[in-house]
Amino acid sequence: MDFTFSEEQQAAVEAAQAVFGPVAPDGVPSPSLTSGAVAEDFDRALWAKAADADLLSLLIGPEHGGAGLDAIALCLVLRESAKVLARIPLLEHSAAATVVQDCGGARLRQEILPRAARGELVLTVASAGHTGHDPAELAVTARKEGDAGSDAWVLDGVQTAVPWAFGADRILVPAHTGEGEAVLAVLPGPFADVPGLTLAEQIVTTGERQAELRLDGVRVEASHVIEDATAWSRLHDLLATGTCALALGLGEGVLKMTSDYAGKREQFGHPIATFQAVAVQAADRYIDLRAMEATLWQAAWRISSGASGPLPVAGDVAVAKTWASDGVRRVVQTAQHLHGGFGADTDYSLHRYHAWAKYLELSLGPAAAHEEALGDLLAAHPLG
Repeated sequence: MDFTFSEEQQAAVEAAQAVFGPVAPDGVPSPSLTSGAVAEDFDRALWAKAADADLLSLLIGPEHGGAGLDAIALCLVLRESAKVLARIPLLEHSAAATVVQDCGGARLRQEILPRAARGELVLTVASAGHTGHDPAELAVTARKEGDAGSDAWVLDGVQTAVPWAFGADRILVPAHTGEGEAVLAVLPGPFADVPGLTLAEQIVTTGERQAELRLDGVRVEASHVIEDATAWSRLHDLLATGTCALALGLGEGVLKMTSDYAGKREQFGHPIATFQAVAVQAADRYIDLRAMEATLWQAAWRISSGASGPLPVAGDVAVAKTWASDGVRRVVQTAQHLHGGFGADTDYSLHRYHAWAKYLELSLGPAAAHEEALGDLLAAHPLG
């Protein structure tokens, strides 16, 4: 088996390191130092640099100005971005562009993809549902307007915690038709001008602004509704796998901080890294990260290759989410413990990583839920 990355994927990592390497985590707005939202918008300067480095068009085809790479390349770049807590909607933007490209109509692709590849159009996704626990596609209903020959859809419902919504130009909203099918509606901005559409501010653990999206009879042209039956599940799997990549990158950044600190901090005349209790805890967290990495690449490979397996791709995604959700929490908790009181010092960047890790853990959901989903898949697809 060959676990090496392709030259194109390695080039994407190098480009990401050049863009994200200069970012100072100490400069990321801290929720502990700010009442309310830490900022009105995402990091537009960093977004422009990512666009110039072609990081926003990784999964977009060459015919629309993109690199035509795969989910593995995206996860590699997301991993680098999370090491420095990059405040840009790279995951949501890339995943949304991918599903538009793969499942959207010609008019929608031409309207969105070239501008999205250049970073001129910012995309995000409403993927949390109404409560954050229920399937997102069940939170909104979609029905054809008027008779069967109508060329528009009408949306009603609520989606919570839509990331980067106040800075986005398009929001992809999953909805159900009442017939067991899910569609994806592409809502065009400016959102304040859309009748029946309301964005209410929500502040998450990172201090970033998200939005509760309320839809009351919102009308969407048929050309902006993706009816492909696989679109939402593909988008959902890519978002989940990308979030696992963010958790891995954040965890690796935190473990490096802990290693550097433990190698310098002395007690009883020796660096604490030489103490067995410290070394064992750090080693356990290293094992967590390697498990997170292995399960991440398995899920990303299934998504990229379309390869068949004993379970649907959702099974590999569930395994990756199980490790990422528990793993990122354990890594940050151990880092806080080994740093002592210094880990909670707001002059030090670890508390920022803790806030972001909690957000990722909540976004992924509890490991027990993913284990239950995996059990259901195993029951439905007996192995051997």
